[in-house]
Amino acid sequence: MQYRRFGRTELQMPVFSCGGMRYQHSWKDRPMSEIPAANQQNLEATIRRSLEVGINHIETARGYGTSEMQLGRILPKLERDRLIVQTKVSPDESAIAFRETCERSLSLLGLDYVDLLSIHGVNNEELLNQALRPGGCLEVAQRLQAQGKVRFIGFSTHAPRDIILRAIASDAFDYVNLHWYYINQINWPAVQAATQRDMGVFIISPSNKGGQLYEPPQKLVDLCAPLSPMVFNDLFCLSHPQIHTLSIGAARPSDFDEHLKTLALLDRAQEILPPILARLEDAMVQALGRDWVQRWQVGLPRPEETPGNVNIPAILWLRNLAIAYDMVEYGKMRYNLLGNGGHWFAGQQAKRVADLDLRACLRNSPFAAEIPGILAEADRLLGGAAVQRLSQA
Repeated sequence: MQYRRFGRTELQMPVFSCGGMRYQHSWKDRPMSEIPAANQQNLEATIRRSLEVGINHIETARGYGTSEMQLGRILPKLERDRLIVQTKVSPDESAIAFRETCERSLSLLGLDYVDLLSIHGVNNEELLNQALRPGGCLEVAQRLQAQGKVRFIGFSTHAPRDIILRAIASDAFDYVNLHWYYINQINWPAVQAATQRDMGVFIISPSNKGGQLYEPPQKLVDLCAPLSPMVFNDLFCLSHPQIHTLSIGAARPSDFDEHLKTLALLDRAQEILPPILARLEDAMVQALGRDWVQRWQVGLPRPEETPGNVNIPAILWLRNLAIAYDMVEYGKMRYNLLGNGGHWFAGQQAKRVADLDLRACLRNSPFAAEIPGILAEADRLLGGAAVQRLSQA
């Protein structure tokens, strides 16, 4: 395993982390008596395999159902000084409720302290205020830190970039969990801002939200050859020293294996990546046209600025991926979450776009005349049954 200094925490963080959102029994809290023995055995085998390959960062959240409780059956048996344990707790208007939830997380994990506590899902203005306001969640976390129950404090986010930048600029956090990978690089300025403040940078879900890379379409496989799309994406991310660790949402011990192939390639990233990047970029241009590829994002409104709350940037992005890389199934998964994802994936689909007057909100787009028709096309391509977030299922 390779390790990187996790910003001002000074923790030596493995470049892969063991994320705890896919091996648990349930997304809802359940008593331990309801956990099937086979599921608990699989979880413990996954943790032991993680440590065997040098991945000593175990990451979970209060919102991951039985994950914390099940981890609490194995983590206290392990050598604590070898572990970097992270959990995440969603902000709350009530500081008392936030503290109670943090204490519950510690109790379920069976630990006296966690190395990393994230304020989970700082995704909009209201949640950022709940975190940072006087007497809010950050102050609670800092009191827990003073008591030795938390070593370092960060935040996780699916927010628009300006919200992320404001959270970073507060200089209140030691690290950030955010989305950034090949198919979605919009948060690079946030990564740079975090680097300037010597914050740790943890990448959320690069293999699932980063393109459903456990089951990639054949076109993407061909474009990324000789690497698998998963290894390509890992190498792309880790070729940037500003990125410290990538989350592996392992569901079983073998889920680490493909990722580990990246390690031997890191020293040759500048040799290996350019031809793959060139093929991917050329495929996008061939499918969509150079002018569109270079300027499609210019002047697009946010959902809250758009009639019908349509998430135009996300829909156009998903259409691009579906057409250029055959990432239709990924596009459907994300598109059909719109309207059901709450602040985790804001905005609505384009089903009613023919009834909406988008001229005012698109006035700054070079493709204002074309976009309504493109949105209707995207809805026909990607629309289907509604999708819920895993935690809602």
